[in-house]
Amino acid sequence: MRLRYVLAAVVLAAVAASARAQVGVYINPVFTKISNNVPDTGPFAFLGDGATSRNFGGVDFGAYYNISHGPGVKFGVDARDTTVHSNNASLNIFSLAGRVETAPLTHGIRAYAELAAGAATSKAAQAQIHNTRGMFGIFGGIDYPLTRVIDFRIVELGYGSVTTQNSYIQGGPNPIGASRMVQVSSGLVFRFGVPGGPKKQKAPSY
Repeated sequence: MRLRYVLAAVVLAAVAASARAQVGVYINPVFTKISNNVPDTGPFAFLGDGATSRNFGGVDFGAYYNISHGPGVKFGVDARDTTVHSNNASLNIFSLAGRVETAPLTHGIRAYAELAAGAATSKAAQAQIHNTRGMFGIFGGIDYPLTRVIDFRIVELGYGSVTTQNSYIQGGPNPIGASRMVQVSSGLVFRFGVPGGPKKQKAPSY
C-alpha cells in the first residue's frame, strides 16, 4: 500500500512548511488482542482453526500533527501504521485519526484521545493471499515529558473493530463478521516544533 507513504510524506511536508507546527513521531511496541464471537475453521481462519481470540505483538509507528488550539486543548491529526504477528498470521493497519490533546496537567502530563479509521490487511497462517478490509478504533493515552523534545508515552489504550481474513470472505459457509480489537502500547514520542511558533525578534533600539 504505497498510499500510506504518500500520505506520510504529505504530513511531513505540511509540518516543514509551517513555522507554527507541532509534530510528534513515535515507534513503540504494541500488544493487541483480537477476538470474535464465531469460531472459524480451515486455512483462512485468521485466529487459528476453531479459535475465537488470540494475542498479537508488534510495532506501532506514526506521527501526529497539531493543527489548531482551543481553550485548554489542541486539535490535530494522527497517521499511524501498526504491524502485529502471532501464530504465523499477520495484520497490518494503516489509519488516520482526529486527535484532541489537553493542555499540560500535573508535572506536564498531557492526555489525548483519537477517533481513527483505516484499512486492515491480514493474512492467515496457512493462506497464500492477503485480504484488506476496513477498521475503526478509539484510542487514548498519557504522555509525560522527559525533556523539551522527548515524551514518555506511559500508556495508550485502544478499542476498535477490524475485519480480518476469514473463511466466509473466501467463500466459507459461516459469517464471521468484524472482530473486536483491544490494543496496549507504551514507549517514546519525539516532538518537533515550538508551541505558539518561534519567538519574535525584538527590533533594535537606537
